[in-house]
Amino acid sequence: MTTQKQLIVIAGNIGVGKSSLTERLAAALGWEPYYEAADENPYLEDFYLDMPRWSFHSQVFFLGRRLENQRQLLQRPESVVQDRSIYEDAEVFASNLYRQGMLSGRDYGTYRTLYDGVVGLLPKPDLLIYLKASVPTLITRIKQRGRQFEQAIIPEYLARLNDLYEDWISAWEGSPILAVQTDSLDFVHNPHDLNMIVEEIQALLAPESDVSE
Repeated sequence: MTTQKQLIVIAGNIGVGKSSLTERLAAALGWEPYYEAADENPYLEDFYLDMPRWSFHSQVFFLGRRLENQRQLLQRPESVVQDRSIYEDAEVFASNLYRQGMLSGRDYGTYRTLYDGVVGLLPKPDLLIYLKASVPTLITRIKQRGRQFEQAIIPEYLARLNDLYEDWISAWEGSPILAVQTDSLDFVHNPHDLNMIVEEIQALLAPESDVSE
């Protein structure tokens, strides 16, 4: 693989395994892990209890934190595996809240203006890893990790997010995509499953003859 600084971003629904894969890929590749700040969101517990009231606050917090993360990542000399992207905050979560009437048109417009104004200035990742899982698998994993504020998440909410993820990924042109169906994978406990993903990443990031447009 090339020694040039690179960025892999891991995207996917709640409970799909982003943080677990971030940790293991960073160790396998010898890169730096960079984790989502979900547990630090001071609005998140309130958001799950009353989405219409707290959705704008929560989304703006996440956007600000993602921008700070990107600033820090640009200053790092080493290659990075990043847990969740700034893009899915807007294209999946904020979009879902707006469509469900939990984020007003005024608040959504303000959020999108801020998001669109900065996201075009950010460098794109070298690879986007999209972790996929069925709703029953997501529910099982959410229960297993035991975050109390997540236990009220309903299957219909996760299903809508899955649909929005598919829409976003189908339109993504910012980098190569590695889609990984995780329902039957266990990259936490099965080294073979992890090695399979690592090998696919190495193949996608390997230097090639210049065929870029």
